[in-house]
Amino acid sequence: MSADVQISIAAAVLAYLIGSIPFGLLLTRAAGLGDIRSIGSGNIGATNVLRTGHKGLAAATLLLDGGKGALVAWLATAGHFSSPYGYDTSAICFVAVIGHDFPVWLRFKGGKGVATTLGVLLGASFFTGLAACATWLAIAALFRFSSLAALASIGLAPVFAWFIAGPQTAILALALAILGFWRHSSNIRRLLAGTEPRIGAKKG
Repeated sequence: MSADVQISIAAAVLAYLIGSIPFGLLLTRAAGLGDIRSIGSGNIGATNVLRTGHKGLAAATLLLDGGKGALVAWLATAGHFSSPYGYDTSAICFVAVIGHDFPVWLRFKGGKGVATTLGVLLGASFFTGLAACATWLAIAALFRFSSLAALASIGLAPVFAWFIAGPQTAILALALAILGFWRHSSNIRRLLAGTEPRIGAKKG
């Protein structure tokens, strides 16, 4: 195995490990709130942390989950994860979200990756990420559904990326959108059925 391939594998493993840090679980446990997976949707993300009533913890979870995605994207795009393959940068960014969604520490049962996806987009192309974040905020403010805001933001991200950053970032955004829609399949069913809880609702 060549040194370049070894570097690529090591970079992917590091990206996965960074992405797999379950900040929502760690913060709620540190605050004495127990296991966040036992309430609401059972998710480790900021939306479920908000159901504890602790807005500060939810905001911290959002920032940290987004921050780990942005960190990996920055490391990849800045050349710290060097590779001989042109699309390895996008692959490494994608792996960070896989880490969040399927963390080895939690038996591969993680979050849905929205904050980490937005962080990756901000790190890979700041204005693409900014447009996606603005979409999330607008849809959340209008309809009060976190899942709908997530689906709109990640769904439009490939379009934003195509015009702002170019084909490679658009392909990354499309791959992340497909992953995100799959992870939100149960939310989509509830949205269609009219049973999806709104932001701040204490489900369960």
